[in-house]
Amino acid sequence: MRFSPLTMGILYFLVGILFIYIAVLSADETMWNFITILLAFFATLDFGVSIRMFIIHFKIKKNNKKK
Repeated sequence: MRFSPLTMGILYFLVGILFIYIAVLSADETMWNFITILLAFFATLDFGVSIRMFIIHFKIKKNNKKK
């Protein structure tokens, strides 16, 4: 089963939000601990992939309209 880039973009965006939420919860006394920074890093990667998936979706949609 193949998923569209829009579906994957939404999924990656939601996972990024989940990582940010967990990072906020894991920041006990200071924000600068390893787990918080690691979770924020993974959230950043997920948001980046999400943006790429949205761009791919709109490029495919634009190319299909030209045909």
